[in-house]
Order: sequence, then C-alpha cells, then structure tokens
Amino acid sequence: MQILQGKKILLGISGGIAAYKTPELVRRLKEKGADVRVVMTEGAKAFITPLTLQAVSANAVSDSLLDTQAELAMGHIELAKWADFILIAPATADVIAKIAAGMANDLLTTLCLATAAPIAVAPAMNQQMWHNQATQNNIKTLTSWHYSIFGPGAGEQACGDVGLGRMLDVPELVALTCQAIENINTRVITSAEQKPLSGQKWLITAGPTREAIDPVRYISNHSSGKMGFAIASAAQSLGAEVTIISGPVNLTTPQNCQKIAVTSAVEMHQQALAHAPKSDVFVACAAVADYRIDHIASEKIKKSQDTMQLNLIKNPDIVADVAALESKPFTVGFAAETQDVEHYAKGKLARKKLDMIAANNVAEIGQGFNSDDNALTVFTANDEKVLPLMSKSELAKQLVQHIHHTFQSTRLKK
Repeated sequence: MQILQGKKILLGISGGIAAYKTPELVRRLKEKGADVRVVMTEGAKAFITPLTLQAVSANAVSDSLLDTQAELAMGHIELAKWADFILIAPATADVIAKIAAGMANDLLTTLCLATAAPIAVAPAMNQQMWHNQATQNNIKTLTSWHYSIFGPGAGEQACGDVGLGRMLDVPELVALTCQAIENINTRVITSAEQKPLSGQKWLITAGPTREAIDPVRYISNHSSGKMGFAIASAAQSLGAEVTIISGPVNLTTPQNCQKIAVTSAVEMHQQALAHAPKSDVFVACAAVADYRIDHIASEKIKKSQDTMQLNLIKNPDIVADVAALESKPFTVGFAAETQDVEHYAKGKLARKKLDMIAANNVAEIGQGFNSDDNALTVFTANDEKVLPLMSKSELAKQLVQHIHHTFQSTRLKK
C-alpha cells in the first residue's frame, strides 16, 4: 500500500510566485492516494485561482476565515481536525513570520494554531529575505516546535537573483511528505534509546560514480541512488546515526542523515575508508564504475576521427577494501546482475570476504535502476533470504531489519 493512501493532507498556499506549481503538487499527492484539501491566503489568489485548485483536488477550496456558511459549522476547527498532515507550499516570509508569532488573522494561520496535525513549511522567497536574521529566527522557532522545513532550494529566482530561497520542486516535496508521514506512521517507539538501531553508526554508499573523460564528458551508469537513500532513511528511522556517501543523484537527502557528495570512484573510496572504521555497519549500495580513464584530457576532445580509443584502468574495490580493514564494520555488498544472479553474488560474497550480499536482477523489467520498485535475494555464508518485488521504501525497511538481526547475531557469537 502507498504511504499516502487515505491520508488527509491540507495544502496551505500563500502569496508567492511558486504558487503556480501547486496544481501539479495536488495532482502528485492525489496520485499517491492522498485526499487533498486546499486553503489559500488572499495573496495566493493573485497567482493561482481557487477554481483551478478545486478542479485538481476535487474538493472545495477554503480561502476565508469569515466565510459565514462555513463558520456555521465552525469550519476552521473542522478543517484543523480533519487534517492528518498540513503542508504550506509556498510558505512566504510573511506567513512564516505570522505563524512564528502565533498570529491567527486569516484562515491558514488560524488552522496552524487550531490543529494537532504535524505541519511542514516549504519556504519560497528572495534569497536575501531567506538569509535575513528575522526569517532565520522564525525558522528556528518553527523547528523548535517540531515543524518540518522542506527546503528551500538554490538556483535562479524569479527576481533574477541566484541563491537559496526557491521552493523545492514538486517531486522533492512529494518525497519529503511521504517520508514525513512514514516517520509518523512508524513512530510507535517514542524514546530514541528504545529504537533497535540506537547507538549504531551506519555508513551507506549510494548512486552512480562519474569517471571523467575530459572537462565535458564522463563514463557512468543508470543508478538513481533511490535504493541507497531508502536504506539510509529506514536505518535512521530505527535510530541509527546515518552517513551517506553519494555519487551525483537528483534526490533529497533523508531527514537527519549526513550526506557526503562525491563524483568519482576514487573519491568515494577515500571517503569510505576514512569513515568505515568508525562505523558499525557499512552498506555498499552505490553502483561504482569498475574502470576509469587512464588519462583525463585537460581540454575538450574534438571530434576529428571516426574512431577513438580510450585506455581504462581498474578502480579500487571499495567494499572489498572496507571488508579487509583491521577494524571493519559489518559489511554488506550489493550485486546488480543481468544473469546467473545467485552464482555471481555468492562468488562476490566469498571472494571479497563480505558479511552479507544483496543481489538483484537489473535485467528484470520494473525493478532495479531508476525504478521505484525492487526485489532482492540476500545471502550470507550460511543463509539465504528472498525479499520479493515491492517498493524500494518498504524493501529498505525489511533489508535494514534483516541486516540488524544478522549483525546482532554475529556480535553475540564473538
């Protein structure tokens, strides 16, 4: 079942240019199974019409605290009770300031005071406004109240400035909403000390590596990083302190995880060896290039001949080198194969002296690289566990639990 299936999400839209993205945001949330209702400020209606949001949400849009018909039934209280989750996107500097000050002079800010539901804000403003001390103080206040802060992103802004302040793109907002609600759903254990992975440090590699040919070209692969990031999120939600060493990906870093961005296999190797001795568990989920260019051209190579020969040299074997450390973590490898999956996976497990290996067939349609779903067969020296096709998010939870149980059993035997 999808994480948002049946969830009641209240989308608050304030008066920023990024409001033009909200119909797409509503559509994507509904595709995930959510029931979405929209509340607009007066300023928001200058950028997008209530009729548009009503059409895509299939629900009436609320835009006034003083709507006499709605308030016959105490409409603002009913909306506040209805919501499972409130997302304010875009959240302007003005609306953030009002919420932080405890104001309730319109419907949206009143709902924030009247609800018990978790609230997330997606800031959207000029980069100078974002960096202003007043805004930063307001964000700190909301964070102290356990509001989630989605963004902002960096880039060119409508005013022509470049920097932090852009509202995150719709796929990022949907992913963060799913993650926030998933965390709420699994927050049965309230004490961090009671979580099964509490006190453990997990180091996870994710995504592809890029091996430069010249300043504009590189060799890479189709890895999206989704599986590695899902494992990181699952481990963190169970109490682990998580560091992700990630190649170039278009993914939002899971909340409360540290990300170390790298590009090449050599850079990933350096970071892995630096952090692995301080880790309890190492999961090598990245799709690391086996070879790199012997000599990277300092200038762009011109198209002058019909053929071109590139000399390749072998990259370091990250997971094998981590497994060979004197003070090594519990080491989990990945085997993405297109044939004879079990044979190659067991060979890597033994040859590289790994504690566990998770294997999948990336030739299968609908799983593996760039897919939202995956299936794994997990091998240890004495055991085999099949995890059938499911969402990478759910698969990551089951894999993390299996790693944890095996890791604990290994520690007890020592």
